[in-house]
Amino acid sequence: MAAALLMRALRSEGRQQLKPLLSAPASPLRFYSRVASSSSFISSPHRCFSSAAASSPASAFALGSSMDPSRIRNVAVIAHVDHGKTTLMDRLLRQCGADIPHERALDSITLERERGITIASKVTSISWKDNELNMVDTPGHADFGGEVERVVGMVEGAVLVVDAGEGPLAQTKFVLAKALKHGLRPILLLNKVDRPSGIEASGMPLNLLTVIWKKCSEHTWENTWVRILSEETCNEVESLVFDLFANLGATEEQLDFPVLYASAKEGWASSTFTKDPAVDARNMSPLLDAITSHVPPPSANVEAPFQMLVSMMERDFYLGRILTGRISSGAIHVGDKIQGLRCTDGGVEKIEEGKVTKLMKKKGTSIIMIDSAGAGDIISVAGLTSPSIGHTVANIEVTTALPTVQLDPPTISMTFGVNDSPLAGRDGTHLTGGKIGDRLLAEAETNLAINVLPGQVSESFEVQGRGELQLGILIENMRREGFELSVSPPRVMYKTENGQKLEPIEEVTIEINDEHVGLVMEALSHRRAEVTDMGPVPGTSGRTRMSLTCPSRGLVGYRSVFSTDTRGTGFMHRAFLTYSKHRGQLGNVRKGVLVSCGKGIITAHALMSLEARGTLFVSPGMETYEGMIVGEHSRDNDLDINPVRTKELTNIRAPGKDENVKLSPPRLMTLEEAIGYVASDELIEVTPKSVKMRKRYLDANKRKMMKGKKDY
Repeated sequence: MAAALLMRALRSEGRQQLKPLLSAPASPLRFYSRVASSSSFISSPHRCFSSAAASSPASAFALGSSMDPSRIRNVAVIAHVDHGKTTLMDRLLRQCGADIPHERALDSITLERERGITIASKVTSISWKDNELNMVDTPGHADFGGEVERVVGMVEGAVLVVDAGEGPLAQTKFVLAKALKHGLRPILLLNKVDRPSGIEASGMPLNLLTVIWKKCSEHTWENTWVRILSEETCNEVESLVFDLFANLGATEEQLDFPVLYASAKEGWASSTFTKDPAVDARNMSPLLDAITSHVPPPSANVEAPFQMLVSMMERDFYLGRILTGRISSGAIHVGDKIQGLRCTDGGVEKIEEGKVTKLMKKKGTSIIMIDSAGAGDIISVAGLTSPSIGHTVANIEVTTALPTVQLDPPTISMTFGVNDSPLAGRDGTHLTGGKIGDRLLAEAETNLAINVLPGQVSESFEVQGRGELQLGILIENMRREGFELSVSPPRVMYKTENGQKLEPIEEVTIEINDEHVGLVMEALSHRRAEVTDMGPVPGTSGRTRMSLTCPSRGLVGYRSVFSTDTRGTGFMHRAFLTYSKHRGQLGNVRKGVLVSCGKGIITAHALMSLEARGTLFVSPGMETYEGMIVGEHSRDNDLDINPVRTKELTNIRAPGKDENVKLSPPRLMTLEEAIGYVASDELIEVTPKSVKMRKRYLDANKRKMMKGKKDY
């Protein structure tokens, strides 16, 4: 530890001596620009490597034979959300000869391309200087942390991507802790170093700042000053990452991590700080060389019997289950007899015995068929129909199973049931509880972070997961597949230890403008949050960064409130921290709702007189029923209203009078907003065409009778 700290100090001191000494003015201008990586979500078929890459020496090995384990490198790319992992993977694929026709080529799921986030881990392989690099792209959002946990055991190294401007955040700590726990030595890659540093101007108008920026760009010494500020920022971020390593219990070997600087958007990496490398150096070669030299090859015994732990699973219409994992020992060929094993309380149990029908490997964005594979390589096997993630695939003479992956427990649960509203059955094709249950069980097989249990009510299922976004993605996929269902609000998973009630606590990082600090602090105080650190954002003015711990139940539904309170200028990241003592009842976090007491088509005449009661969620022409939530009340209590009331007919002609009614635009709820909005006595009605909120008991008299009961 002492040697690593000394090495760290010498490295930092050497960098400081290289900086030119410039005297900054009393109120320096620090130019800042957050450049968003533009992504093109053009759907196109997967393409193989180009012919030039196929004939290069780097890909001269035989694809149909087992590879020497010393030439294999298994690496995971880990980072906080939106720090540039998937864009980095695109540039690495292009560097090694893959034809990538559009951005974010590894995001193959429709929702990934729509939302710009990675939901599931992806494995691909690239060739570099006679080496085979198996790269794993992982999600960066805390709700999909299970994807990181189950694949980090497949690799021997990791590339930790950190935004050079934002530094390490909540999810950075989570993924780094998983990597260090498995003994990996991460490579630190500071991404987005090509953007300018921070703007600091007291009261200057934006147009004046734009003029100053254009003028300063014409002079060399101002550009030199901007580069120095950026390098100082990178050094500060590097120091924060080093402290994070030390706080997570990293060894001396892990603390001596290499540092590289990159711009994944522009497609280059460098071992030394630069903002504009030479033309011949604008590539990813330094990062690829660092991977081959820093990441150790897999320690594998080719002579031992074949064993592989399943880390990923897919379904194919023709091949059946496709099991993906790293070969722990031995070799496998097409036609070999294999079996599936799993560990139980009574010992090792054989699941199934079969024959290898296909061996596959991901190359770039394409899947190629291979004849055999050896220890240390990451491959996909087809031929078995029962084994799943966490099971062992081995030769028939093997009687021991590999240890399974240990995942963090789920923190939130929701109840999925049959849609029993008056409008049920109009949009969807899968309506019964049996079909809903089969779909949920199939999801639990491929996603170990989700548990499915029978619900308390007939034809209902309790689904446990990491967060509302993870379960919201599942619901969105189901509605697009034609399912209709009713969903309960998220409930926190509590624990009891030594007679004390424990609840999940999350670590929250917030960056907001100074004028919004009071509003955000007041809202979080009602949600039982506790501030652990607070201070200005380095390199900027007028921005504050806060670190808090907050119960998971207090953060449900807060993201939309946070966006409204900060006018879209703040960002918030959260990650599971630990289970701790229950912090008590939450404050007033939501007002009452407007509940329909009529059935039929909503009229503009009725809404015109109801606008003063609160915020409406519906518009004229929509269909409603008794018990459906049509708006938010301006007070704390619920209010029954009639949105289908029509105008009384008279014998006086008034043509066109109803068409002159002007209403405010309604607040249309998305699925994620509805999940965070509904209360314990409410449900979400999800169909392929709409998302509605309703009371659990539609009849007003039944609601009054059930109010105050435990199950209400």
